[in-house]
Amino acid sequence: MTNATTTGRAPSVYVPSTEALSTVLAPGARPPRPGALSASLTFGWRALLKIKHVPEQLFDVTAFPIIMVLMFTYLFGGALADSPRDYLQFFLPGIMVTSVVMITMYTGVGLNTDIEKGVFDRFRTLSVWRPAPLVGMIFGDVLRYVLAAVVILGVGLVLGFRPDGGLPGVLAGIGLLVAFSFAFSWVWTFFGLVLRSEKSVMGASMMVLFPLTFLSNVFVEPATMPGWLQAFVKVNPITQLVASVRAVMSGTSDASAIMWTLLWTAGFLVVFGTLTMYRYNRR
Repeated sequence: MTNATTTGRAPSVYVPSTEALSTVLAPGARPPRPGALSASLTFGWRALLKIKHVPEQLFDVTAFPIIMVLMFTYLFGGALADSPRDYLQFFLPGIMVTSVVMITMYTGVGLNTDIEKGVFDRFRTLSVWRPAPLVGMIFGDVLRYVLAAVVILGVGLVLGFRPDGGLPGVLAGIGLLVAFSFAFSWVWTFFGLVLRSEKSVMGASMMVLFPLTFLSNVFVEPATMPGWLQAFVKVNPITQLVASVRAVMSGTSDASAIMWTLLWTAGFLVVFGTLTMYRYNRR
């Protein structure tokens, strides 16, 4: 048997015929470009698949909230209220807000990781709605927010929490929390774009989240705090969110808190959504 090496001849090169080229390059109907919602949902499905392949990611929305509820209820409930069960009625909506808001920072961490790996550079070459990768990523995280809220509510019901607002109040409270968290996630997407590493994103996020969540009405009433601290607590968006969730779950309505929560939600979405897309388009 002879080959190009033994014979000294160059290997033959296949040259397609004119008819074959005409068939391949013949103009045809292009598939329709996916719409903005369709593209975003596709990227949201990608985020869910990442959870499927790495289920340990759900630790922060399952085990961590349970630990938080048990720890604060039984360590501080007796000291801050007449009994742990009485404290739970006040405390559970607040710890639900704290746990869900805390995990929003992983949106920025995940985005920064994808950028470092070059994944988002590939996404930007696709013929889809430009913000779809970012919006879809946050859509996927919304499931994490709902799951964390449901886990905390389930643990609270087992321990004795009884929302006077019933099912409508619980759904309204979770709806307000998820809507706020969706808008708040855009803060961390901006951080994920401007900071250089995931450790930087996580460190900066914790520096913002800890004052917002602990210097609020989550654990105690603001009236028990010094006057100078009350001034910060009253304008804290987490305070307004906790007050609105606590009110609807208890069957009452705090119109002022709900109004401020919706305004903060719209503000985070408009300001940081715009900044994120400006930065994303200039990378």
